Amino acid sequence: MDKEKKSFEILVRENSRMLTVFLSTRIREQAVIDDLFQETMLVAWKRLPDYDLDRPFGPWLRGIAYRVTLDYFKKQSRIPFLMSESVNDLIDKHFESINLQKGDMWDEKVEALNDCLKIIPEKYSSVIRHKYFSQESILNVSEWAGISLEACKKRMQRGRNLLAQCLKSKGTLFVKPQKV
Repeated sequence: MDKEKKSFEILVRENSRMLTVFLSTRIREQAVIDDLFQETMLVAWKRLPDYDLDRPFGPWLRGIAYRVTLDYFKKQSRIPFLMSESVNDLIDKHFESINLQKGDMWDEKVEALNDCLKIIPEKYSSVIRHKYFSQESILNVSEWAGISLEACKKRMQRGRNLLAQCLKSKGTLFVKPQKV
């Protein structure tokens, strides 16, 4: 469940900006957009077992957001902001073209990550693998590597930066790497 939660967090982080833009094409008030964003996340988390890993996450999430938006309008007894059919088609085609970009599928992201871990120097990839794949504390990783805690933190930071550069070059990373 912990891996599932982390995977969900990563996918949400990568798609949050696009989801906000998608909601803002249908809603004008920022507070309502924020509320519907949160509602979409709750529904997506509950429906995560139904998600097909062979399909892009973004369209699945937007489909949920679309239904949440329709429910909002029904509850408010409001008529949604309607756009012409051609504008709706243009928006849908734009989002669809974004989703077809390289690196959008989960398997592509994992493959790129594994490729990059093979490319970066072993001294960096080994501590990254030990920390994240074995889910060890940074202290345990430093002891395992036989280096000081501070040296391990620096090595992790440098390794993550190299990994981020590699993933960006493969078109699969759209967020900044985080510190330990």
